[in-house]
This record gives sequence, structure tokens and C-alpha cells, in this order.
Amino acid sequence: MGEVTELLGQLRTGEPGVAEGLLCAVYDELRLIARYQFAGEGAECILQPTALVNEAYLRLVSGGRLQPFDSRGHFFAAAAEAMRRILIDTARARGSQKRGGQFRRVELGELADESIQMTDLWLDLDEGLERLATVDAASADLVKLRIFAGLSIVEAGELLEMPRSTAYKNWEFARTWFAVQSES
Repeated sequence: MGEVTELLGQLRTGEPGVAEGLLCAVYDELRLIARYQFAGEGAECILQPTALVNEAYLRLVSGGRLQPFDSRGHFFAAAAEAMRRILIDTARARGSQKRGGQFRRVELGELADESIQMTDLWLDLDEGLERLATVDAASADLVKLRIFAGLSIVEAGELLEMPRSTAYKNWEFARTWFAVQSES
């Protein structure tokens, strides 16, 4: 049994100090996931990877106690989902009319910023994932882990405890589903 799985088991029994130990054990992995999220972001990104990891961890903690997780996969799926929600909330806030999101500072001679396009892309992806989840929740979960955690199809399938062939079928289904949705 791995260290994370063992800590998750101890967490369920209520042992003191386990939440801190779990954070220490997964922090580097969560930072890698967060860095992956920001690979395509422009310089105007509001959050940084460390802030994203910290915010995601805070969302996983409820009432001062870390939520119980069934497995390592369940924990990382929840962390990826928390990061996705944070990025979507940030994109919505950035684009919000009441916060002046339609305006941005432009230095003389600056080219069009890619972060505006990224904001729209995050929001479109979130909307698509919500619709896909109503059709095939397993495929939506796989896409979330691939896109928001930067995992391979095999790694995401393992975390979701699905056979490799099923993971590949779900990935192909999601790709096809998104392609059909974009045409209509």
C-alpha cells in the first residue's frame, strides 16, 4: 500500500495530524498538476500554481477536517475537480461585466492577449463537461483528469479504476462527443 493510500486510511479513522501529513505527501504532485494548468496561460493570469494548490486544498477541507476519500484516485480526482472549479470561477470573475472584466490594461504596442481567449476556452470547456457528464459521467471524469490534472489516458483510467481499454473507449467517446457538439 502506498503512503497516500495509507494516510487516507488513517484519515478515515480520525487519527490526529493526518491531514497535514497528507498535504506534505501530495503537495509536489498537486503543484505539478497546477503547473500543467498554467502552461497555456498568459502573463495576466490572476492565480499562480502555488495559490491554485493552496486554494484547492482549502476547498477539500470542510469544517477544518479533510473530507474522507476512498482511494488515492478519489483524492486526486477531487483535487483536479477543485482546481477546475477554481479556474472556472477565476475565468468567470475575470470576464464579469460588474467587475469591469470587459476592460483590460494594454501597454502601448502590446499585441492581443491570449488570456482573453483562454478565459473563453475555460468557460466553453466547463459548459461542455457539464453537458457530457449528463450523457456519460465516466467519460467526463476521464476528460477532467486528462485536461485538468495532465494525466495520460492510462493514468486517468487507473485513478478511476477502469480497465485500460475502457479508458481509451471513454476518451474516444468524449473526443467524438465534443466534435459533434462543436459542429452543431
